[in-house]
Amino acid sequence: MCSLKISSRGEDCVPPASRWHHPRLVRSAGELWPFRRAVGLSPHLCARGREFTAAREMSLLRSLRVFLVARTGSHSAGSLLRQSPQPRHTLHAGPRLSASASSKELLMKLRRNTGYSFVNCKKALETCGGDLKQAEIWLHKQAQKEGWSKAAKLQGRKTKEGLIGLLQEGNTTVLVEVNCETDFVSRNLKFQQLVQQVALGTMMYCQSLKDQLSTYSKGFLNSSELSGLPAGPDRDGSLKDQLALAIGKLGENMTLKRAAWVKVPSGFYVGSYVHGAMQSPSLHNLVLGKYGALVICETSEQKTNLEDIGRRLGQHVVGMAPLSVGSLDDEPGGEAETKMLSQPYLLDPSITLGQYVQPQGVSVVDFVRFECGEGEEAAETE
Repeated sequence: MCSLKISSRGEDCVPPASRWHHPRLVRSAGELWPFRRAVGLSPHLCARGREFTAAREMSLLRSLRVFLVARTGSHSAGSLLRQSPQPRHTLHAGPRLSASASSKELLMKLRRNTGYSFVNCKKALETCGGDLKQAEIWLHKQAQKEGWSKAAKLQGRKTKEGLIGLLQEGNTTVLVEVNCETDFVSRNLKFQQLVQQVALGTMMYCQSLKDQLSTYSKGFLNSSELSGLPAGPDRDGSLKDQLALAIGKLGENMTLKRAAWVKVPSGFYVGSYVHGAMQSPSLHNLVLGKYGALVICETSEQKTNLEDIGRRLGQHVVGMAPLSVGSLDDEPGGEAETKMLSQPYLLDPSITLGQYVQPQGVSVVDFVRFECGEGEEAAETE
């Protein structure tokens, strides 16, 4: 396109004649000055000239149509002149729009079901010929491959952040720890759903143990044992596969650190507490936080305030970090005391924890305490 130059006298200059094969090119450029310079008229008259030229062309077209009709004796020629190229394309517009709407609906549904990007969902539908179920399977397999590849690259990076997950069902309680690199990722719903899967997998494992309980039962699972557990009734593969999927989606190194489970018969109660607890409606009964504690109590009678007592005992375990339960006969200790019952009670330091539980008719028999990232910090210090 030619640029407009202004002369020293303020007049517009005409570009080289070779660029303008005909003055009527002003119609396509939407400007008047080439025509004006060619004929030497005012812009107003040039504009009227352009209108006259357009009207003359329309008149010629009408004359040509009349001539052709008279020559052929039919209206086919006139129809041909009047025909627009658009109807040829609009013959199939209905089915095309319908197919497009159907494809878009499938794409949106696959996106909602899987959470993968539109590009990947579109590729999956094209690969599987529009079969929604097969597209989901294909996406999961591809994500798993990418996740394993990314997990191998990220292996060895520190995972000091993460979450503790607490899940209780009936007489069974589980506590799990899943780690990641940053606190930002630990707040992501996809990471929290991974913690939920680990807690559900641990719960299923614990409930599958057929043992006759005369007293409480407590167990631990390390990282490799946890990774080998089934992912759950609505997921394929193991928890290790779910971990690879999460790594592929979130792009950080993650580890299934550990899990603890407790089963109790009647006459026992499991008090629990998670510090910094957060719950999401989509995660059902799972409670998440940075610290978690389970306190196993024995009681001779069912009390209405057991839940409150269990929560207070859990708070004490999280805050005071005891190493053993101890005995009510132990001498009261100070801040450095590691026996739980001899420690100053967290919520009332004027008494010991033993002095708090004794009037409640409850006996503390065991506890479990998880602190997120504590193993990593210890290894880094060493």
